[in-house]
Amino acid sequence: QVQLVESGGGLVQPGGSLRLSCAASGSFYRIADMGWYRQAPEKQRELVATITSGGDTNYTDSVKGRFTISRDNAKNTVYLQMTSLKPEDTAVYYCNAMAFANRFVYFEHWGQGTLVTVSL
Repeated sequence: QVQLVESGGGLVQPGGSLRLSCAASGSFYRIADMGWYRQAPEKQRELVATITSGGDTNYTDSVKGRFTISRDNAKNTVYLQMTSLKPEDTAVYYCNAMAFANRFVYFEHWGQGTLVTVSL
């Protein structure tokens, strides 16, 4: 029904920047909240940032002031601008979207993930 495809991951040096994108496609009525999660090696998956349809944002404390989440509703795309990257930001980053199949029914969808490696 809904496909989420992330892009923009890669290798970056500490202090560098990277911009992730996630585009939603397929059949859906509308997309409500979207977000980014990440899972580092041998760590639990954690919330990074969320954004509502209206643009309200929320961030985990460890990325506040460094990461910015945004979205383009016309393109059904969510972005994560990451700056001042640290080695501890290394993780697979997953796109998340709450998509309505119709005006009453919704499902949570996940992308396949994109790897971000912060290293010298």
